[in-house]
Amino acid sequence: MNIRTEIIAVGSELLLGQIVNSNAQFLSKQLAELGLNVYYHTVVGDNPGRLEQAIEIAQKRSNVIIFTGGLGPTKDDLTKETISKAVGKTLIFDQHALQSIEQYFSQTKRVMSENNKKQALVIDGSYILQNDYGMAPGMAFQVDEITYMLLPGPPSEMRPMFNKYGIEYFHEKLGLQDRLTSRVLRYFGIGESQLETDIQDLIDQQTNPTIAPLAADGEVTLRLTAKHKDEKVANKLLDEIENKINERVGVFFYGYEQTTIVNELKNLLMEKKKTIAAAESLTGGMFSEHITALEGAGIIFNGSVVGYTNDVKHSILQVDQHILETYGAVSEQCANEMAKQIRKLTGSDIGISFTGVAGPATQENKPVGTVFIGISLSDDYTKVYNLNLAGSRNGIRLKTVKYGCHYLVKLLNEIE
Repeated sequence: MNIRTEIIAVGSELLLGQIVNSNAQFLSKQLAELGLNVYYHTVVGDNPGRLEQAIEIAQKRSNVIIFTGGLGPTKDDLTKETISKAVGKTLIFDQHALQSIEQYFSQTKRVMSENNKKQALVIDGSYILQNDYGMAPGMAFQVDEITYMLLPGPPSEMRPMFNKYGIEYFHEKLGLQDRLTSRVLRYFGIGESQLETDIQDLIDQQTNPTIAPLAADGEVTLRLTAKHKDEKVANKLLDEIENKINERVGVFFYGYEQTTIVNELKNLLMEKKKTIAAAESLTGGMFSEHITALEGAGIIFNGSVVGYTNDVKHSILQVDQHILETYGAVSEQCANEMAKQIRKLTGSDIGISFTGVAGPATQENKPVGTVFIGISLSDDYTKVYNLNLAGSRNGIRLKTVKYGCHYLVKLLNEIE
C-alpha cells in the first residue's frame, strides 16, 4: 500500500507567526522512522470554512491525515466539529476523559465551566488516544480507506500522546513492517558541491540506504536513511554506505547527529587533558563565546584576550611593534605571535589566534575575507593557516571560528 501522509496544523497563531509549527517537524521525523511518507504540510487558521476546504483537498491526495490543534475548550477550537461533519459522524462524550476533567477541577478546587466539558467530546467510533498531560483526548479512526488522527496542539501533550498511543495505533491499523533508521554524518572543510562530486556515483546508485546532502553555516551534512523491519540490519546497511563515503571524504568528517565542530573540539581537549586560550581580533570573542557556551568548558578553557586594536595587540598580547609596523595586524607573523603570547600569558597548553578582514572594507590593502589563524602548541611549534573566505561580515567571522576548531581537531587527533 502506498501510504501518503498529510499533516494539518490548525491554529491562527501559526499563521500569524506567534508560534512555530514545531509539531509538524516532530511528527514528520517520527513518521519517517515508521516508514510513513509525509507528502504535505498544511496550516489553516481557526476557521471552519477554510478547515473544511483543507480536509477536502487532503482527502483527494492523502490516505493518512493527521491533525494537530483545535481540540481545546474555546469557541475557536473547532477541529473535532469540522472533521466529524466532513466524514459524516457525530460527536459523543468520552466518559473516561470527562471524569479526568472533572477530577482535575475538583483537585484544584476550581469551578468547571460548561465549555470545559467540550474537551471530552470525541468522534463516534474513534480509537481514543489518552491524554496523560492534559485534558482533551486524541482520537483516530478510518473512513473510506482514509486514516484520520486528531492530536492536541500543545507539544507537551501531543508528543507523549503520539509516542505512547499514536505509534501503536499506526502499527496495528496500517500493518507497518519496515521502519526507517537514519544517521547524520557531519563534515567541515569541504563544500557541498565538492562533496557531492566526490560521491556522485553513490548518490546516483542509491536505493536503500538513501543519501541526502544538506549545507548549513559553512558545513555539510549527509543524512543516510535505511529501510528495514530489523534495526540491526538497517544499521549494518548504514555502516556499509558510511564506510564507502568516508573512504573518499573521511578526512573532512568530524561527528554524528546534532554535534558541532566546537563540541567535538571540547571533547577532544578534555580527552587529551589539554587547556586552551584564545587571542581574538576579527572574531571579537566569538570563539570564546562558542567554547564557554558548552558544559564543562571551565576544565579546558583558560581565557582570552580580544585584541581588536594594534595598541592592545602590542601592550596586552606583547606582539612586537616591529611586526605590526612591518607586516601589519592582518598577517601570518602577527597571527603567529598572538597564538604564542596568549599560550604563555595564560599558562595554557594551546594558544589559538584569529586575525583578518571581516569587512565591509579592505584593511592594510588586504581584501575582505583574508584570514590568518595561528595555533601554538609549544615554544617550538606554532602553525599559521591562511584562508580566503567569502560571505557577509558575520558569516566570515563564524566560518573563521569553525575553521579554527577544525584545524585544532585535526591536530589533536594527531597527538598521542
